[in-house]
Amino acid sequence: MIRRLIAGFLAAAAVCTATAARAELTLCNRTSYRMDVALGLEKRANVETRGWYTIDPGQCKQVIDGAYDADMSYVHVKTPPVYGSAPLPQNGNADFCVRDGQFQISDARGCPMSQQVRFSAARPSDSPKGPVINLAEEADYDDDQARLAGIQRLLVIAGYDANPIDGVQGSKTQGAVAKFLADRKLPADAVNAPDFFTTLINAAQNPEGHGFAWCNDTTYPVMAAVGAVEGGGIITRGWYRLEAGQCVRPDLHGEPKKLYSYAEAVDDSGRAIKRGGTPLAWGGDVTLCTRDGRFEFSDNKDCAARGLNAANFAEIDLAKQPATTIRFKEP
Repeated sequence: MIRRLIAGFLAAAAVCTATAARAELTLCNRTSYRMDVALGLEKRANVETRGWYTIDPGQCKQVIDGAYDADMSYVHVKTPPVYGSAPLPQNGNADFCVRDGQFQISDARGCPMSQQVRFSAARPSDSPKGPVINLAEEADYDDDQARLAGIQRLLVIAGYDANPIDGVQGSKTQGAVAKFLADRKLPADAVNAPDFFTTLINAAQNPEGHGFAWCNDTTYPVMAAVGAVEGGGIITRGWYRLEAGQCVRPDLHGEPKKLYSYAEAVDDSGRAIKRGGTPLAWGGDVTLCTRDGRFEFSDNKDCAARGLNAANFAEIDLAKQPATTIRFKEP
């Protein structure tokens, strides 16, 4: 799924300045991910940053109480760790200050580099309600489609078969939603509740009782890869980053009966952690292909000859144990 994401995550047209200056600024999330957004406002060479604004898929949120009066605006976005690898490239060219928790920084250039993150320019488009910055992915969802795609994505992570993630209502999605609600004894209208995405994220973070998940019980970040039998062959996908203490569900298509899992601990620079000269890794006896950076392979033969890495994956029989959690522990 990561491979289909976001050629450019900002969909913004030119702003009609005369109208924009009289109205508040709104952020609209037209992606299938919950996002935490930091906003940068530049006026006469000074930049102020504000955040974090949590915006669910398909949701629009007013982020300035007064009139929008800036020469340029910028955004930085992040997604909850439950999604695994960060889906949004940060390919802007402006570095400004942020903080944990709610913040408003009047001089967003006046902090150490360690407290700065990469922002992208986002010139708002005009709308009947005032200036709007749309956060979008290449699927080009409208608000309703983004909300449904966001529900589908979290259901899949939580172990329910709501594929494909396309923002289109169908019998599989309806069945997955119904099963999710029944499993958690929630009323049918819970799907329309303001906190439904929080409910979904909590379910995806709790791997017990549904599908396949990894949990990182080490003190290091762990990068994990999964293989699944699809169309008669094994498809490998990676990497999924698990912070210390975090659980993650890989995105799986359908209800596979057999999976393959490999993971290795890394330091803050992404280098493999070694114990006695051997990488701290968790796998098995099945050799499949990986590479540095994100990947998806349907051909797992002759890895080295194709310039790829070979890793020994553990085979997992979900037919015998449908609810499986692999916990990475230090020896």
